[in-house]
Amino acid sequence: MKTQLSPIVAGTMNWGIWDKKLSTSEMIHLINICIENKISTFDHADIYGSYTTEAEFGKAFAESKIAREKIQLISKCGIQLEGNRKNTNKHYDYSKEYIIWSAENSLKNLQTDYLDVFLLHRPSPLMIADEIAEAVEKLKKDGKIIDFGLSNFTSSQTELIRKKAEVSYNQVQFSATHHEAMLDGSFDYMQVHGIRPMSWNPLGTVFREDTEQTRRLKKVLAELVEKYGVGSDTILLAWILQHPAQVIPVAGTVNIARIQQFMKAVELKMDKQDWFAIWTESMGNEVP
Repeated sequence: MKTQLSPIVAGTMNWGIWDKKLSTSEMIHLINICIENKISTFDHADIYGSYTTEAEFGKAFAESKIAREKIQLISKCGIQLEGNRKNTNKHYDYSKEYIIWSAENSLKNLQTDYLDVFLLHRPSPLMIADEIAEAVEKLKKDGKIIDFGLSNFTSSQTELIRKKAEVSYNQVQFSATHHEAMLDGSFDYMQVHGIRPMSWNPLGTVFREDTEQTRRLKKVLAELVEKYGVGSDTILLAWILQHPAQVIPVAGTVNIARIQQFMKAVELKMDKQDWFAIWTESMGNEVP
């Protein structure tokens, strides 16, 4: 039985020094706004803010006095950033000792006793499945993590780990502008093996880049905004949520007005032809 996450997850990557530089009071306010709008799951990684954002969130969470059972916390480990922790280059570490240390360090930073979900951030050619499984088993036995999963792993890489440890989630890139996961067998594999996909960058490049693809998408989205009476970002999330793999979008915005609209995507059921219209305009041609 997997941890019950909110249908849309709040991504925290940009909350700290990497982008928005939110103060403690601003983080407390944003956490409360998310919870009020039924977004109770918060996605972290140890590297966010060059290893600082978890601790800043943890301080805000502790001061907020919000009960731990009201939220769910996700974190990731494995990436070693250059220039941090005496690293001379960017690399990955999935030794048993490091995985356990990293999980415990995230617990300390987030000021919590357990993580609802703990993910390996990116696959490493040097990862040893047995060693990973031993770390996961100990963390679960000690009550420090509830569910284990992966991030950015291919189906074959997931199979390697799944043979040794239960994999409950895989967080991959998926959006209207980056839809390979539904075509390359990733979502098929996850459905077969009961692995729940999460989608990072669920709005894709629609609002960040001016390309032929995004211009086509904006045109069809304008029509759908008129039809359904919700914003373009809500429609893009609804498009993801309609996939039968039951994808959980990880939305990184700190825009309160947008957060207040996100859950409308859960209730929105697009006409099948509208769903295909978005895919068609993304590809720039009819479906095969």
